[in-house]
Amino acid sequence: MNRKLAIIILAIVLIAFFGNVCFAEEVDLPIPRIGISVEEADTPNDYVDGIKILVLLTVLTLVPSFLVLMTSFTRIIIVLSFLRNAMATQQTPPNQILIGLALFLTFFLMAPVYTEVIDDAVNPYLENEISREEAIEIGSKPVKEFMLRQTREKDLALFINLSGEEQPDTRIGTSFATLVPAFVISELKTAFQMGFMLFIPFIVIDLIVASILMSMGMFMLPPVMISLPFKLLLFVMVDGWYLVVKSIMESFI
Repeated sequence: MNRKLAIIILAIVLIAFFGNVCFAEEVDLPIPRIGISVEEADTPNDYVDGIKILVLLTVLTLVPSFLVLMTSFTRIIIVLSFLRNAMATQQTPPNQILIGLALFLTFFLMAPVYTEVIDDAVNPYLENEISREEAIEIGSKPVKEFMLRQTREKDLALFINLSGEEQPDTRIGTSFATLVPAFVISELKTAFQMGFMLFIPFIVIDLIVASILMSMGMFMLPPVMISLPFKLLLFVMVDGWYLVVKSIMESFI
């Protein structure tokens, strides 16, 4: 009886399933057609539009460079790389983790700047309240202010003199062509200073372990193998990631 009941239930399920599949109505889904064609321009406007698209695609390829060279990303990723080298943990954390952490810290730090750019320049331009030139001028001001706060006067003066440009009346009047390289070398110096400070406690641990091993006559045992657990223990005990991230964030204030 149970066997017959099971066969009946199975038959009902199969009929319901395959019946819906067989008698389901076909649905016509529109398939978009995407293509790129190169044709002869009929009017000067067509030619100008093609140049605009080419310029736009070129600018999009430079967006990663803008992210690296005009934000806090450079300092953050260098300090994190120094930290990993000081701990001698090889590829731990892996590059993907360090880059992802550096990106999100960059987004966090640059959020006020980009919010100001969007509110004061992008949205008014999209609503046709200001011209494109005015949007570029207004939108570049918060970015320049951020970069100038982190740029040393010595580095800025170097590139102003090398460029042969006239001394701007105000710091905000400095062109991006001069400001970007000055900002980058200032960030590199600050990042290397922070990296040096990170190396000191770990070097002390390496020296202590190496001295102990030499006094015990263990010349063939690599000191790094013994010092690594002590480095990890020290880093965890002092809550190292909290201190490192806090120091990086506060260095931009």
